[in-house]
Amino acid sequence: MTYRSRHVSVSIKSSPDRVYEFVSNPSNLPKWAAGLSGSIEEIEGDLFAESPMGRVKIKFASDNTFGILDHYVMLPSGEIIYNPMRVFQNENGSELVFTLYQRPGMSDQNFRHDEELVASDLQRLKSLIEK
Repeated sequence: MTYRSRHVSVSIKSSPDRVYEFVSNPSNLPKWAAGLSGSIEEIEGDLFAESPMGRVKIKFASDNTFGILDHYVMLPSGEIIYNPMRVFQNENGSELVFTLYQRPGMSDQNFRHDEELVASDLQRLKSLIEK
């Protein structure tokens, strides 16, 4: 079985290294990820954030030189959502790509709404980095 997916991307006028550094820093998440608008808290090496669904646990891919920013979000229900994310060179700047999956039971309308939210988050991120 595979999930329906959408790749949501944004071009950023900044180097991939700079974008990676900003995005991979968990303390920056509340600045650009509306769904994690609460503060980020680290407890015994685990990251937690407040979200509209309640307190969530976040785990990022290990630091790497490939621009991989994948992360897992564990919802209060215990459901784990995998979020593939990459940054790579786009001429003199970067391209940041987030892959969104339509999870089982998610309506087409909710999937489109999630896509709009991700696009908005990426635009906010672009604005912050390009300042």
